[in-house]
Amino acid sequence: MRIAKEDVDVKMDIPGAVIRQRTDFGDATGLGKISCEYFSLSAGVDTTPLFQGLEGDLCQCPHWGYVLSGQLTTTDVGGAQETVNANDLFYWPPGHNVKVDADAEIVMFSPQREHSHVINHMIEKVKS
Repeated sequence: MRIAKEDVDVKMDIPGAVIRQRTDFGDATGLGKISCEYFSLSAGVDTTPLFQGLEGDLCQCPHWGYVLSGQLTTTDVGGAQETVNANDLFYWPPGHNVKVDADAEIVMFSPQREHSHVINHMIEKVKS
């Protein structure tokens, strides 16, 4: 399956962040349906306040992805940090927050049910 960025539905568009999600993008046996997301993020974006209210105040969904441009740093439940840069492949296990160090564009693949829950939670947080 191929899909152009412009054809991926925009789920959230706020200053500094555009989140696109294509559901039913495949099936990862054992994880159920997966979705593909294309995130465009500005430097300084920090997910910490958006994840408040989720288990542990962290994203509990795993992600596999690729950094097209920019730089991001994740912090896990234990406080360990890892930075990914343009052209890096990455895996973020459940239990993380993300800070955007430099304007970034990333593509991620995530278990659809879990990540839709997180995205919907973030949408509700920005409405408040």
